[in-house]
Amino acid sequence: MLIRSFPAGAFGTNCYAVATGPRAECVVVDPGMDAVEPLARMLADDGLKPVAVVLTHGHLDHTFSVLPVCDGYDIPAYLHPADSGMLSDPVRWHGPQLAPLITGVALPDPADVLTLDDGATLSLAGVDLTVRHAPGHTQGSVMFSLDLGPEHDMAPGLLAGDVLFAGSVGRVDLPGGSWEAMLGSLRDVVLPLDDATVVLPGHGPATTVGRERASNPYLAEAAAAPKGRGL
Repeated sequence: MLIRSFPAGAFGTNCYAVATGPRAECVVVDPGMDAVEPLARMLADDGLKPVAVVLTHGHLDHTFSVLPVCDGYDIPAYLHPADSGMLSDPVRWHGPQLAPLITGVALPDPADVLTLDDGATLSLAGVDLTVRHAPGHTQGSVMFSLDLGPEHDMAPGLLAGDVLFAGSVGRVDLPGGSWEAMLGSLRDVVLPLDDATVVLPGHGPATTVGRERASNPYLAEAAAAPKGRGL
């Protein structure tokens, strides 16, 4: 498995390319702000050809470049339906504090936007991505499980978007966010994962589920939450 990434734009959103190896087809994950040119350079370095864009959620810092990337390579995008309106109306979903920074920004949907369904496996570019719906940061937030292969000692991987970070979790104070839903996602989706799972987050450095289970205070709170919370 070949995974390349770079921090895109002012928010430092991790944009990933996932492939079986160099000079192969790949999947692009979360092409954020100002991502078009650095993504093209990263793909060229390894001779990668994108076949799809998958989005962990609909926030602007993860979706800003999805239209030019999809149009430029003539590929579809995948997004959970609960976040579908966020591409075309970003101001509504980013709250009053961020609204002045993005007023007037229009992000038309790509021509081909396909649905992400919880539990489905996307077989793209020789890579199997299992969709894990994990609301809380947004209503349609998802994570993608994948097998990292022998190059990573067969450890499972998790493209976590803005659900789980090293030492933290995604904010829940923007429109569509919910701490109750986040607790449920952390408890029911993240905590059952194997400790060896390598977490590739939407911002910041990689970590593991085991490291976060031992030290992340938000996972500790989720573990102690009653089963009914987050539903």
